[in-house]
Amino acid sequence: MCNKYKMHDGVKYCSEDNLVEMYLNNTWRANLAITGAGGLPHFSKAGNVVRASTSVRVSMRLPPNMDAATAAKAI
Repeated sequence: MCNKYKMHDGVKYCSEDNLVEMYLNNTWRANLAITGAGGLPHFSKAGNVVRASTSVRVSMRLPPNMDAATAAKAI
């Protein structure tokens, strides 16, 4: 499982020393990924200010036994 993706030297996977946890994290547990964002300033100019708008696109992986309608209501 640790050889699934090529990693840079010195980089480790989360739970690399516990393959059971690694498997559960990659299959049975939910995962949220930010796949895009708009309206954000460049990090070098970012500050704690109010912007007119910010948009974010996310991808949510649900556990196999989770009902998608129930998850949508929770989100």
